[in-house]
Amino acid sequence: MKMLPKDTFHVDTKTSLMYAGLDVAAVACSMSFLYAVVQSDFYNGLPMIEQALTVAPLQILTGFAMWCTWCIGHDAGHGTVSKSTKFGNGINRIVGEITHSMVCLTPFVPWALSHKKHHLNHNHLEKDYSHQWYVREEADGLHPLIKASYYIRMLFFPFLYFIYLFTGIPDGGHVLFYGRMWEGESMKDKLDGALSVAVSAATAGTLWYNMGTSDFAVVCMAPWSVMGFWLFMVTYLQHHSEDGKLYTDDTFTFEKGAFETVDRNYGELVNKLSHHMMDGHVIHHLFFTKVPHYRLHAATQALQKGMKERGQDHLYKQIDTPDYTQEIIKQYYNNWFYVDEKNIVRE
Repeated sequence: MKMLPKDTFHVDTKTSLMYAGLDVAAVACSMSFLYAVVQSDFYNGLPMIEQALTVAPLQILTGFAMWCTWCIGHDAGHGTVSKSTKFGNGINRIVGEITHSMVCLTPFVPWALSHKKHHLNHNHLEKDYSHQWYVREEADGLHPLIKASYYIRMLFFPFLYFIYLFTGIPDGGHVLFYGRMWEGESMKDKLDGALSVAVSAATAGTLWYNMGTSDFAVVCMAPWSVMGFWLFMVTYLQHHSEDGKLYTDDTFTFEKGAFETVDRNYGELVNKLSHHMMDGHVIHHLFFTKVPHYRLHAATQALQKGMKERGQDHLYKQIDTPDYTQEIIKQYYNNWFYVDEKNIVRE
């Protein structure tokens, strides 16, 4: 697109690796400090409630650092950490395995597979990945287990990322390989994915063995849950808005689906630390294999300006969301994974 800055599609390997190094270091430092606190005599002399209150801020901080690192692995999954002809694939794979499989305990190759299919089918009623869409007016005809899941949806809320990875709902298993995401995939692809699973399992197992169950839960899994909350919140709000539309086979195009995603402004600091994953999402969906995270902000500003000049700004969705934690709870409680029939373009 001519309206975008010339360097929008320039992937600089050194810059990408710098960001990756900074985020991994942030996780290492915050988690190490958290572990040191948990090992201290001061902490161990406190009652259980006071222990929980003491480490909660550090768990939230570490979980947010993990979320930021997850965003780097997200770039690796799209091949935008490096475009080097000779070493690009290897660099993306190594960065993805470190940031996702190890730091975020998210098997890199299986995640990248399902996420690619999400991008190719974004906002398609039946073919989208990461999101299971149910037509609200057809709720009475849903399977009893699905209807039951709706009524106890808030109980699932803290565990949604775990459910997504391990149970395969809705895309298929990212740890055990089954479900629609693996249909048509070769044995070579599955073995490649199994390597990422092995890296995650080895990382988790090593930490668990050396820390013990209690410390592993406090130091690793509690921050992992915070990371999972950020991931679900950001992903959900990017793809849900009051006027957001879904398409069918008869009406879907890649461009239409991309412009139904939403740029959300969480505040300048959070946007920057999260590598503009929230406020540069439309550009990302338009060019998901071409634009690295450090080009998203400038490209988004140019897109907004260019579409306004062309009288097309009504196609672009942007919502200020400073109260993001309240917004995700409200949206998830009110809408779950339902979409109204009026928001589906069938013809």
